[in-house]
Amino acid sequence: MQFLRRIGLILLWLTAPLVAFAAANKNDPYLVPLRGAGNIALVAASIVIVMVLLRRGRWRTIAGKLLVLLWCLPPLLMSAAHLRFELRKHDVLAAGATEARQLGPHFMVGYSSFPEVTWLAEQGLIGGVYVTRHNIRGRTVETLRAEIAMLQDKRRAVGLPPLVVAADQEGGIVGHLAPPLTKVPALATLAGLAPDDQQAKAEEFGRIHGRELAGLGVNLNLAPVLDLKPPARRNRLDFHTLIGQRAIATDPAVVSTIASAYVRGLEESGVGATLKHFPGIGRVRTDTHHFSANLDTPVGELEATDWLPFREVLSHSRSALMVGHVTLTAVDPDRAASHSKRVVDGIIRDKWGYQGMVMTDDLVMGAIYQNDVCKAVVEAINAGVDLLLVAYDGAQFYRVFGCALEGSRRGKLDAAMLRASAMRLERGFPTEQARAASNVVRIVERR
Repeated sequence: MQFLRRIGLILLWLTAPLVAFAAANKNDPYLVPLRGAGNIALVAASIVIVMVLLRRGRWRTIAGKLLVLLWCLPPLLMSAAHLRFELRKHDVLAAGATEARQLGPHFMVGYSSFPEVTWLAEQGLIGGVYVTRHNIRGRTVETLRAEIAMLQDKRRAVGLPPLVVAADQEGGIVGHLAPPLTKVPALATLAGLAPDDQQAKAEEFGRIHGRELAGLGVNLNLAPVLDLKPPARRNRLDFHTLIGQRAIATDPAVVSTIASAYVRGLEESGVGATLKHFPGIGRVRTDTHHFSANLDTPVGELEATDWLPFREVLSHSRSALMVGHVTLTAVDPDRAASHSKRVVDGIIRDKWGYQGMVMTDDLVMGAIYQNDVCKAVVEAINAGVDLLLVAYDGAQFYRVFGCALEGSRRGKLDAAMLRASAMRLERGFPTEQARAASNVVRIVERR
């Protein structure tokens, strides 16, 4: 029994700092599973442990006093973290109408609370929403369709443009709304077919995705993947990117053929495509969901290979372009492409002449979030990025928008870039397709 008590005390000493760390960082994206009931359980367990230690007289020794104090920390640190979050949230929600209308259109947010995202939409603090599996968990497609229609109605009622409503339906292992939507095979499964068959099947996949997404009220699909399939096995620690399973092929011509047909199918259904993840992550071994990553390939080689599908599909579609969080070292070794002016404005806008919508990959990914996220937000806007995506953990919107708000108030945002971006969003795909998709939803509902 004495041995077990000693083991218990050792475990309490070891776990106290870990629990305190988790409490202090309760709003970190990595601790999303602890939100809500998990946080309550953590605080309750801390209080129970303190009471047990006091009851057993541990307070009488110096070591015991220290252990009790350590277990008093989690509730205090969690309260402080919650207060910081609420203050940041209050600052964002208290933003003036001018600030909201200027910055809001540039943010797309994933959400779990419909009343909360409705408020953000009505106040003009966001320009788009991202729907995924947790939005339909335990619910019907009709419920989500009604929610999206209601959001668009709220926007219309306050004189704001329709929201860009995005989903991530690539096919294969990435189909965040399938089921209940149709589970379509990955486009990579078409690479071995004859060219005519590739196009026919890819267009069919695009039509299936487009028809179902448009019927739901979604007007932008975050697909297809245009990264070239890596020839070698990736890092074993790559748990999330998994580009070897998502990329279409190693041959740029095959990628272009299949992706172009898929995009045609999407656009025929009134849903826009998003080409990702420029400048390409097929050659990158590091998973940007967690770590910074470099793409060290010379620009000339990328132009002759990896970038061919991007330029080809952009040339004859209205696709958006997603920029990933890899650092293109030959162009800008100091920052990820997603917030590099040399990449976005220098290559995509000036060199390629592309004036469509450019968006970031999820800013909650470790390559950005674990570094200076505020610097990245300001630089992305000043680089000419149109939409900043906060997908995995929608609660981080308040931090990310707060960064833009602070940058605006300190005069760090490029007014000319903001105006140019606002014009692109107003005249380009999102507004027109959002109206079309919104009409589709109303027609479906009347039926």
